[in-house]
Amino acid sequence: MSLAFNYRHLYYFWVVAKEGGMSHAAARLNMAVQTISAQVRELEKDLGCQLLKPAGRGLALTEAGELALRQAEQIFQLGEALPDLVRNAAQVKSVRLTVGIADGLPKLVVQRLLQPVLGTPNLRLVCHEGEMADLLADLAMHRMDVVLSDHPAPFNPHLKVHNHSLGTSGMGWYASQHWFKLAQKNFPASLGKVPVLLPTSHSTVRGPLDQWLAQRGLRPQVVGEFEDSALLETFGGSGLGVFPAALSVQDDLMKRHQVRLLGPCDGVAEHYYAISTERKVKHILVQHLFTRA
Repeated sequence: MSLAFNYRHLYYFWVVAKEGGMSHAAARLNMAVQTISAQVRELEKDLGCQLLKPAGRGLALTEAGELALRQAEQIFQLGEALPDLVRNAAQVKSVRLTVGIADGLPKLVVQRLLQPVLGTPNLRLVCHEGEMADLLADLAMHRMDVVLSDHPAPFNPHLKVHNHSLGTSGMGWYASQHWFKLAQKNFPASLGKVPVLLPTSHSTVRGPLDQWLAQRGLRPQVVGEFEDSALLETFGGSGLGVFPAALSVQDDLMKRHQVRLLGPCDGVAEHYYAISTERKVKHILVQHLFTRA
């Protein structure tokens, strides 16, 4: 980074402005007045403007000098705080947990799955969302501690990973106030009379949802398909249509989106997995995740 001025010269100017003159600044810095004066002139030369002007027997700040002083105040106040900040950071040892999140896993579910470790003192949680193949590659390279997904890692003889079940959740149908009364009447047959939102086919639960609808002879008007579950829930909450989501996050959905549960989607469930490179996980937080799931 190239600088148009010398920070040491700026510091001398700052001391002169704070002390009210060259002689006081020289005494504070234990330097000759001529040296201080020369350094300040160098700063003015670098900046291309006068910062100090004669005022009686002393000096006063020009308009440019006032601005320079305000900036210098911020710079050197931060500088004075730096040693304490660095020492404190060195003394506090953070516990880092890097988690990969498969893009098909609902965000509210992710929050619930990680809840057991969120109270860990000095936790530094790093989350990456992406395609399963990319996440597993990063896991194999030890760039991640664990991957959370709604399906187990596929078999790959060149990739030694282990699937750990974190449980399941049944699915239910939810509706905003706009559609609730109509959809509640004669549920689930009513799903054929209201607009419906569904996850895209990338979600492992889409196939079972389609089968559930087909088994009941329902051909709903699908007005939206969403790869991101958070978007599906947001649009569902706004009244675009009735939508499916995990029963385990019912309370959060009701609070965040003011939706109500119409009824369960019997026989359809989401499965949750933590994927690691070790059968016996070494990372203490990941162990805690498994034991509390």
